[in-house]
Amino acid sequence: MSGTFVGMPAFPKAAHEAVNNPTLRGNLRHATHTIRAKREKAVAEVSDWAELREAGKRIKDHTLRHLDDYLVQLEESVTAAGGIVHWAADADEANRIVTELVKATGESEVVKVKSMATQEIGLNEALEEAGIHAYETDLAELIVQLGKDRPSHILVPAIHRNRGEIRDIFAKEMSEWGRPAPEGLTDTPAELAEAARLHLREKFLRAKVGVSGANFMVAETGTLVVVESEGNGRMCLTLPETLISVVGIEKIVPTWQDLEVFLQTLPRSSTAERMNPYTSTWTGTTDGDGPKTFHLVLLDNGRTDTLADEVGRQALRCIRCSACLNVCPVYERAGGHAYGSVYPGPIGAILSPQLRGTASEIDASLPYASSLCGACYEVCPVAIDIPEVLVHLRERVVQGGEVTREGNKVVLKPAKGHAAERAAMRAARWAFARPGALRTGQRLASRTRRLHPRSLPLPGPGKAWSATRDLPPVPAEPFRDWWQRTQGGKGGAK
Repeated sequence: MSGTFVGMPAFPKAAHEAVNNPTLRGNLRHATHTIRAKREKAVAEVSDWAELREAGKRIKDHTLRHLDDYLVQLEESVTAAGGIVHWAADADEANRIVTELVKATGESEVVKVKSMATQEIGLNEALEEAGIHAYETDLAELIVQLGKDRPSHILVPAIHRNRGEIRDIFAKEMSEWGRPAPEGLTDTPAELAEAARLHLREKFLRAKVGVSGANFMVAETGTLVVVESEGNGRMCLTLPETLISVVGIEKIVPTWQDLEVFLQTLPRSSTAERMNPYTSTWTGTTDGDGPKTFHLVLLDNGRTDTLADEVGRQALRCIRCSACLNVCPVYERAGGHAYGSVYPGPIGAILSPQLRGTASEIDASLPYASSLCGACYEVCPVAIDIPEVLVHLRERVVQGGEVTREGNKVVLKPAKGHAAERAAMRAARWAFARPGALRTGQRLASRTRRLHPRSLPLPGPGKAWSATRDLPPVPAEPFRDWWQRTQGGKGGAK
């Protein structure tokens, strides 16, 4: 993924630093609570929301089961419409393809639609190394780029910034990227938006190459779809002579009828709107209308391996609405940067370790960046059971970590470390497989319960965990004995 996150510490350390930043926590609390309340109101207007949610889940699951067929159909449809399709196995290949396509035009700058796929592969950095300047045009992405910052939210990448901070960034940095901010710029939203509009307008009119992602791709027609709230994306999609779209292979829907479901659930779940102000669709190229050349780069970058995991693959249903972030108590306090990925929050905690693997410290820590409260699952418009996947990935981290391929087989690589955890799980498995030993242990624990400490006397790093948690009290009588005594052996307790 993006080089801007390379070297990030594990989640616990990064989160510890974030929760001690009162400005950050205030910004996040205000923004997430506001978006959350608006979403609840927008969803309540739809009487068949549960049915739409289930329909979205089924459409995505069906598409993923037949992804190979729909990818072929998509390529045929895009090609028939005048587009050119490229396949990228990983980030390096995708960056190479896009860089070569831009160089072939003779241009040295591109304008970009907000795109998480291009952030995932670090495209801006790759283009910069090749002497090509990439200009973000989404307002929040512009703030992040001008501030030499990293995105911290799927929908609102600059959610960690307040209006005063944004004004200071515009006043200081805009002149180095193009048109400077107006003199006497205040922090009122209208003035900040106007400053961004003036700054970007010259780039829109000058740019010959646009780069985008896509929210959806329709296999039957080869149509790509981008939804947005500002109109900057549409400027990038229509004004340049060449358009290059980098899209993850999971963004396919089979038909236009399927698309209708998501155009109801996505805006309500993300911006709390009945529909997005700008829904742009394009199919290949058309003489005299829009870009003369269209390239589609289909990105794998770990998605095929994720698809091989029967539990984890549901993360590929994600439509990037960010609803899970806005209800997550962990994200609200830690912020997006602590996740060390362009995909923060609950969905990032299950998506990043699957796309990147769990070999690094940050990725091995992400499945634990959750209280498993389940709020994320309740608001997900495609019913991704994030807590289930988190527990599944924790098992992978402890037992073996990486899912890899050996020929046609999918295997689990042996893990390093976590010896104490594995030993505890083996001991529990041994006891639960032997009812007699378990019963004896329970009775012994009950009879010696007055001798038990209130907390575990763990040394070293373990003390930080045990010092704030009391051990659950041992009952005076094991459940099995109580059942035998009160039920007289009825019900089969042994």
